[in-house]
Amino acid sequence: MIDRAAVRNNANYLRNVRPIDPEEIAEYIEGGAHPAVVRETLREEAFDLRLREREDGAFEPVPEEPVPAPGWAPTALPENYSFALEDLLVREFGANWHRGESGDELREAVRRLKDDYLYGNDVAYDRVAALGYAIYHLPAYYATIGYVLDDLVENALLDRTLRVLDVGAGVGGPALGLHDYLPDDAVVDYHAVEPSAAADVLDQMLDETGRNFRPTIHEETAESFLGIEGRTATRSDDTPDEFDLVVFGNVLSELDDPAGVVEASIDRLADDGSVVAFAPADRNTAMGLREVERAVATPESGVSVYAPALRLWPDATPSDGGWSFDVAEDLEVPPFQRRLDEAAERGSADEPGEFVNVDVQFAYAILRPDGKRRVDVRASDGRCARMADSEGHVTDRVNYLAVKLSHDLSDGDNALYLVGDGSQTVDHYLVCTRETVLNDDLRAADYGSVVFVENGLVLWNDDEGAYNVVVDDETVVDLVAP
Repeated sequence: MIDRAAVRNNANYLRNVRPIDPEEIAEYIEGGAHPAVVRETLREEAFDLRLREREDGAFEPVPEEPVPAPGWAPTALPENYSFALEDLLVREFGANWHRGESGDELREAVRRLKDDYLYGNDVAYDRVAALGYAIYHLPAYYATIGYVLDDLVENALLDRTLRVLDVGAGVGGPALGLHDYLPDDAVVDYHAVEPSAAADVLDQMLDETGRNFRPTIHEETAESFLGIEGRTATRSDDTPDEFDLVVFGNVLSELDDPAGVVEASIDRLADDGSVVAFAPADRNTAMGLREVERAVATPESGVSVYAPALRLWPDATPSDGGWSFDVAEDLEVPPFQRRLDEAAERGSADEPGEFVNVDVQFAYAILRPDGKRRVDVRASDGRCARMADSEGHVTDRVNYLAVKLSHDLSDGDNALYLVGDGSQTVDHYLVCTRETVLNDDLRAADYGSVVFVENGLVLWNDDEGAYNVVVDDETVVDLVAP
């Protein structure tokens, strides 16, 4: 057995002198050691030593600076991931996987998964369902995680060495997106929890990641891994005691007790770590995610909502429906989706595209145990009204501090935006009936931005059961925090 302490000591000495060559360290080990054994030992110790392995096999220190903004804006699922998925499909079903019986099975699996998500049914994955899931969801889920991580990176809250727990990792969309989002000099100790047949697909997709993205797959339930319901949490030698980032990518709706699982994951989170959860933009899953956020981030728990649905009134908790989601640019249709869709039998009135899914629309929440928020902005009674009190302001003009929680929801007439301040009990919308230079910050503000609305006219919309705050030529809207 190799002397690990000697390997660590020599690596710590050489890190400040020159790139660390396993062959050189092998010469310093008492009794000798094979360079290949030294290299594998360095790989196992690299995270704690903050070392990354280079293409030439040498090791060098990971920079201390946090992850920089990568300008994440993917236009397509990268070809290497597309090829890897098609290789899986060909190995499973043959070159004509999209035709005949196998094509029919895959299309039926996609239809069934779509229905299960729509109606909130329990989702089950066999091998065919896992591959169908990958065909339909992998591209959009790959893109989504980067847009969510942007909120952490803008405040330098993502380190170049990351211990990641991916709960319900599925077929690997979030994992591959995380891999490509991070810089080449990052080192990731990645742990996936995936009990279903999707784990086999995930395992093979992770073969496409680089040498400094070190994956471990735990084929068990989240409840088992986290020690919920009286079970003993997973604490094997290769599993960290705590994680810097816990990801729930499109899985909360599939858990029996999503709030309980998220709470348990926070117990495994580093003090400065983040829970990142996202879900499809459809009403049920998006509102379900917001319910979990509100159940976990309570004044008693000390957990804060970092983004996007900021609590601008620190003593308040929202209780509106919470159907809020962000929208990014569509991706190009990947070849495997096109093949499956074009091979489908259709009647003369059937439209193509049933098996194409390149919309990047997602609800998300970032939670932190340290109280940090994306922007440290708070409302005050002296300057603005609470949305919880809007009933008493109907037909009045008031000021609100608000988070923009949608893109334009109108059909092209008066621009319409969902907003919140963390106190709202029903939905609030800003309706721009006349844009001026004094209120055009409303249109220009990004999703999640904080705006100050001065002199908005509060009206009740009985049809929608919501408040419409009219923004017109008497209203001023200022961008407080982008």
